Amino acid sequence: MPAEAYPGDLLDTLCRDFGIQRSYWDIWGRQHEVPEQTLAKILASFGLDTSSPEALARSADERRRARQERPLDAAAVVSASDPDPRVELRAPAGSRASLALYFEDGSARQWDVAVEESPLMARLPAPLPLGYHDLEAVVTLPDGGERRASQRLIVAPDRAWLPPALEQGGRAAGLAISLYGVRSARNWGAGDFTDLAAIVEWAAHELGAGFVALNPLHAIHNRQPYNTSPYLPLSVFHRNFLYLDIEAMEDLLVCPAARALVASPAFQAELAALRASEFVEYERVARLKKGVLKLLFRRFWREEWQRDTERARRFRKWTAGQGALLDAFAVFCALDETLHRRDRNVWVWPQWPEEYRDPGSAAVRRFAQEHFRLVLFYKYVQWQIDLQLEKVQRLAARLGMPVGLYHDLALATDRCGADLWAHRRFFVEGCRVGSPPDDFAPGGQDWSFPPPNSEAHREDGYRLFAETIRRNARHGGALRIDHVMRLWRLFWIPEGMPPSAGTYVNERWEDLVRILALESVRGRFLVVGEDLGTVPEGLRETMERFGMLSYRLFYFEKEPDGMPRRCGDYPRTALVSSTTHDLPTLAGFWAGRDIEARRQAGILKDTALYEQQKQQRVEEKRRMIEALVRDGFLPADFPREAAHWTELTGELHNAVIGYLMMTPAMLMLLNQEDLTKETEQQNLPGTTWEYPNWRRKMLYSVEELRTSARARDFARMMRAWMERSGRITAKR
Repeated sequence: MPAEAYPGDLLDTLCRDFGIQRSYWDIWGRQHEVPEQTLAKILASFGLDTSSPEALARSADERRRARQERPLDAAAVVSASDPDPRVELRAPAGSRASLALYFEDGSARQWDVAVEESPLMARLPAPLPLGYHDLEAVVTLPDGGERRASQRLIVAPDRAWLPPALEQGGRAAGLAISLYGVRSARNWGAGDFTDLAAIVEWAAHELGAGFVALNPLHAIHNRQPYNTSPYLPLSVFHRNFLYLDIEAMEDLLVCPAARALVASPAFQAELAALRASEFVEYERVARLKKGVLKLLFRRFWREEWQRDTERARRFRKWTAGQGALLDAFAVFCALDETLHRRDRNVWVWPQWPEEYRDPGSAAVRRFAQEHFRLVLFYKYVQWQIDLQLEKVQRLAARLGMPVGLYHDLALATDRCGADLWAHRRFFVEGCRVGSPPDDFAPGGQDWSFPPPNSEAHREDGYRLFAETIRRNARHGGALRIDHVMRLWRLFWIPEGMPPSAGTYVNERWEDLVRILALESVRGRFLVVGEDLGTVPEGLRETMERFGMLSYRLFYFEKEPDGMPRRCGDYPRTALVSSTTHDLPTLAGFWAGRDIEARRQAGILKDTALYEQQKQQRVEEKRRMIEALVRDGFLPADFPREAAHWTELTGELHNAVIGYLMMTPAMLMLLNQEDLTKETEQQNLPGTTWEYPNWRRKMLYSVEELRTSARARDFARMMRAWMERSGRITAKR
């Protein structure tokens, strides 16, 4: 930080260019002026020299001149409905430009433009087809010199895709499950894709559900307790092999070694122990599955890959379609396994020898060649995941589900994970993402992962961003965007500074939203944006305009007087839900289990605050009862003293489910724990080892959903509301 202050007009210009907010409003209506030191550190993270006011002015001027000398930006996003689409062309007045537009289908258009003023908004041929096209410009300068540039021209729709039945006024409902926690008599201690297929079939037949919502299936380290969160993944582009049903794999049928291992008494004893364990044992399950997968791949390598069988050729074709993203992930996994085996104290890539920390280094290329078979193994595993997941989505479609699988895209990525190793230039160094002070965290929150580098994404033509959407929506009919505000802005905290010193940095939201809509239309999946928390002005209106559903929770939707919102006042373009993984279940809320869990975990130490929260909970429950009576879901004489009860009675349970079902919201999502009145939530924010986060198993096994009288009663209750609300969509 220089001793003298930076010129205010220079900071204003640069903050505007980079989307850095010089002030922001908190949830209490207070305005925060952002310290100059914060602004300087964020500008430095973008590559500007902030060592002195003069250095900052020079680097800003160099950046401006470099852009002026470049005829086209690296990317432009336009609407397919624009009758007069244009892009900015920068060249000195008096220049001539030859433009060539190369479409995705291989066709092309060429034309010339006279540059009468700079910059010029150059007209494009209309109408433009949806897709990712390439625009090239050759500019002849007045002095005879020449400048060339290329641009990725992205033509996007004005709305995301919706299933025809929903777009035409229909509504649907679904069940949310944590796949890792699904119990069954046949899985290996964690839910798998065969369990998922069974739940899809049960939900379609018994509930009439239109979809089954899943936790993010991203690849994670599967190491307890710090690396099991599906919301802090190793990679957002690839999925966790923990969900593979090994016994459903084609290779197991023809691999005697693997079959013998699985049938051995010791292996079966471990399986029985894992099935019986109270919580998911990630490391033990992963160890068993990877051991068998290695045997299956060894047979595949010898009997199929080296003989170039038809199945091997299908695998080659699939891997070729996955491209460099899968190459990098597989190399990372192979390095991670090899280096940890050599030194058990090496757990994350920042601990690797220097030569392996750069994915483009000669050492990494040499490693990939020398360990080709191990790298191929990790590609094989992802292939098997893709095959099994595709099969489940096809089943959902056959059962008449208009959505089928509903996937979830996490906001964060592990800073010690594969994505940071392989794609470092797409993340900003020197800052972390967090949130400003609020009621939950008066000092703000530091989420400890780096922000995306929007400049790098744009220079890349948004390719990596599009892949993030495309790959996570694959084999599904819906994609939930965790913390959808990310498309508009994120709260940046410079290294070495507290969250209270951070500020918001804006994104090019319209580019990102339009690309999301384009991928939605092409992939035929609807979009749900998780818009809980501090929501930027205009965000929800924009989501509605683009046909993306808002995310509304029973706990949070309030009238100005604090009463729960009237059932009929929920927006149609929304998904309404009971709760989330980070919040108490309905039964847990009524029993105050979340308050007690925070107390037991040591994050609610203040006795006075503990008592205050318990009293506030009683008042919240009283208001819920009043709202349920007001809207006709409880009788007028329902006892108000139920606010002091700790049990969610059957009548209360039925009333809340009915309230959610009868809202106008296009989608209603019920957490599995809320269907079966479980009291413990999946994740307790602010804890790691103090609480069994992401490890809780379902109360009822897959088999018990059909055989338990109590489970069947719950299902009948939900189906009755499905029928009454007109949300039934699947076949029985």
